[in-house]
Amino acid sequence: MILNVSKSVLKGQVDIPASKSHTIRAVAIASMASGKSVIHNPLISSDALSAVSCYRALGAEIDTSDDDKWVIKGVNGKVKMPGETIDVGNSGTTLRLAVGSASLFDGKGAIQFTGDDQIQNRPLGELIKALNDLGAKAVSVRGNDKAPVDIIGRLKGGKTQIKCVTSQFLSSLLLACPLADGDSEIDITLLNEPDYVRITMDWLNWQGIKYEAADDLKHFKIPGGQEYKAFEKRIPADFSSATFFLCAAAMLEGSDVLVTGLDFTDSQPDKAVFDYLKRMGADISIEPAGARVRGSKLKGAVIDMNRTPDALPAMAVVAGAAKGRTELVNVPQARVKETDRIACMAKELKKSRVNVEELEDGLIIDGLGMAGGDFDGYHDHRIVMAMALAAMACKEKSTISTAEAMNVTFPGFVKLMKSLGADISL
Repeated sequence: MILNVSKSVLKGQVDIPASKSHTIRAVAIASMASGKSVIHNPLISSDALSAVSCYRALGAEIDTSDDDKWVIKGVNGKVKMPGETIDVGNSGTTLRLAVGSASLFDGKGAIQFTGDDQIQNRPLGELIKALNDLGAKAVSVRGNDKAPVDIIGRLKGGKTQIKCVTSQFLSSLLLACPLADGDSEIDITLLNEPDYVRITMDWLNWQGIKYEAADDLKHFKIPGGQEYKAFEKRIPADFSSATFFLCAAAMLEGSDVLVTGLDFTDSQPDKAVFDYLKRMGADISIEPAGARVRGSKLKGAVIDMNRTPDALPAMAVVAGAAKGRTELVNVPQARVKETDRIACMAKELKKSRVNVEELEDGLIIDGLGMAGGDFDGYHDHRIVMAMALAAMACKEKSTISTAEAMNVTFPGFVKLMKSLGADISL
């Protein structure tokens, strides 16, 4: 599917859809809980629906007939053997969290997980090792520390050390270990994207789960034998989705957009994009109704993006439209997302005649303005949407390929952009 985009000015109000991170965690916890949970305002996207399909296969009864309210009857920690291999599609979050949940299976046989080509190229080795240390048995089917992966045997507890190139490894353990037979201790030697772990910890706190966190999330002690309880909760708006509207409004002169629905007390890391844009000179004000962003002349800045790898594509585009040099650094994990986002963004911005230097852990971008063109979305939802922003800043009409990837997290992206006046169509 092709996205056609021309130069645009954005004006109006946009209400941000629900958080993918919260929705998938809500599905996982409700599925492992006792009783019936109600999730209000879930994100309806292919990633979230992959989580639903996955946890149904593990035994949860999930009613998604009402888009505004999902009802889940959990398994009370007693995972069932699925009838076939569980395919998580393109959802890395679902894969990592669900292999932890599957390690609570107390029966014979292997629960196998797979996914699309991108999923089968994303790292899983450190999580596999940690699950094995804690008494379960996890095996990479092809011996390459990636999916497909078999989960065999039950999590018993114990001690492990883990290098979290993605925070999802630690979130998986934190969600599974409270239901293990015994106590668990986890030492973390590297933790990228720590705020996503804080989202998981928020859920544990809301559930009344006991655990100890020490040394700035470097060490966890988690008593086993606990349980999750049924709950009723509304999913907050997604700062990662908001990023595209914030960045577009800030970089497109004449734009004036009110972004509504965001909760600044939430642990989502991409709320830091507000600070990034302000450091680049963006005109942003927090009003009673929401966050107002007006187009302005931006300047380069040095930004440590380790906590916010999902924002890298959009911020790279903003840097291309800004005056002067921008350094987006300390984000090596961006290379092991759906794509190598550092390499892909460097290649696409160069097509737009932007001067880009690719670093091992980021990008250096000399903002000279951008030219339109035919851009590749690489089947990566965040690259597709980021290059749509780039196209809105160009005089020439542009196209972006593999636009269907937006359905992974943001199927309503085009509709909401059009509501603000963007010249964009599928």
